[in-house]
Amino acid sequence: MIAGKVWGKTKEIFKNANLEFHSIHFKAGYQCSEHRHQSKSNGFYVIAGKMKVKVWQNEYEHCDETILEPGDFTIVKPGLYHQFVGLEDGVAFELYWADLLHDDIERLTTGGEA
Repeated sequence: MIAGKVWGKTKEIFKNANLEFHSIHFKAGYQCSEHRHQSKSNGFYVIAGKMKVKVWQNEYEHCDETILEPGDFTIVKPGLYHQFVGLEDGVAFELYWADLLHDDIERLTTGGEA
């Protein structure tokens, strides 16, 4: 599915319960909305052009800015407001995934000899 956006267009390549994979074509001088995702990470991998990714940290009122050029990748953690800005016309892959809780084990016993 292809969807037009004020900043360019996005095309869904793959989606399941754990991962979304999109290609985005962004225009120089345009930006997406400031938004956040409650439970999924958002990754950007630029393959052409130049993009700025802005991330507002919850701990302080500072906005971190990362400039991405072809071959660069950055990740926005769940719950953080963020926005991308096209600095040059370009193409990127955008990924979303649910973060697994790697320490999600709850032990009733320590185990050992039976």
